[in-house]
Amino acid sequence: MKILMVNKFLYPAGGAETYTFQIGAYWEEQGDKVAYFGMDDPDNIVGNPWGLYTKSVDFHKKGLRANMINPLKIIYSMEAREKMEKLLDQFCPDVVHINNFNYQLTPSILLAITSYRRKSFRKLRVIYTAHDSQLVCPNHYMYRPTQHQTCEKCLTGGFGHCIEGRCIHQSLMRSCLGTMESIYWNWRKVYRYIDVIVCPSDFIKQQLDTNPILADKTVMLRNFVREMDRREFQKGRYVLYFGRYSEEKGIRMLLEVCRELPEIPFIFAGRGPLNDEILSTGNVSNVGFLSGQALDQLIGEARFSVCLSECNENCPFSVIESLMHGTPVLGTDRGGIPELIDDGHTGWIVPAGDKTVLRHRIMQIWNSDEPERFEAACRKVKFDSLKEYAGKLRRFYQ
Repeated sequence: MKILMVNKFLYPAGGAETYTFQIGAYWEEQGDKVAYFGMDDPDNIVGNPWGLYTKSVDFHKKGLRANMINPLKIIYSMEAREKMEKLLDQFCPDVVHINNFNYQLTPSILLAITSYRRKSFRKLRVIYTAHDSQLVCPNHYMYRPTQHQTCEKCLTGGFGHCIEGRCIHQSLMRSCLGTMESIYWNWRKVYRYIDVIVCPSDFIKQQLDTNPILADKTVMLRNFVREMDRREFQKGRYVLYFGRYSEEKGIRMLLEVCRELPEIPFIFAGRGPLNDEILSTGNVSNVGFLSGQALDQLIGEARFSVCLSECNENCPFSVIESLMHGTPVLGTDRGGIPELIDDGHTGWIVPAGDKTVLRHRIMQIWNSDEPERFEAACRKVKFDSLKEYAGKLRRFYQ
């Protein structure tokens, strides 16, 4: 089988990229032919033999010149459509598996796919893994950063609420662009060209099902567990956060709590825009981005980990991987996080954005024996292996 994996970033940038690369590598191990399509970047670790990529578009870039050049590319990319059409002609895939694409590749690639279907008479399958709620929310987190609150107004009241709340990077211009992108492509009903939408959580499925075009395409399939070193580690004397260092992940509030609990050591593993603030916090050790055995050991030796997102998370790998290592998780009540944590057995749930409750709960857990008592229950939690997950995914491919 020939499989084209699509993701805007082709270098390690987050959970969507981890997913894309591991799925693609597994298909290659099984003898399938795999190619990748996304933006050109010197850090890319995967690609295609024909060098067909789009130029890099930075939606975060500031300045008048960037804002004048990028708007049309963010809404509709002729370059992405043409490069995708050329790649389809060269590779002739049986399946296109799309991951994150909005704002950089844009839904223009779906027009390329349907054009290829018509002219080639091939029964090309199109699968989309919904790593977030982008198809129904321009912000893609259902989160208003100006108010630090979740928001579902776009699900029922139209995408204009994104402009009202300046929901994208707290910027009026970016929020207008995101709103225009959502209105345009929903008006064109372009998402009808997708055959199956894989939702990693019940939460994200419920959100996408509010759109009638998407509702009959969604299936819930929880994320897989990567191969990991699962030996029993000696539990350490630290609280662990691993993931992206950004506002919506609750990092700023967590750092405030860290400063108020100087007797408790914290370790942060990851990277992101709040990196400098982490470096300036005395009882926080920033070890940077880790993977493989180094990450396994860090997770396995933690007393407990935290996943304190203020936005609506989908199915965070950080929670899954913690539980698989017997490390309980303190998580917020947002999105798909409560689906993964059995409160009082494999971890604890706290209301998002409440610093007083969070501070009290961390101190209470740290001074109790609950992390040790929860370890056995955590290890009993079952998630699909990559092989099991891929077997289910292949049924959608076929």
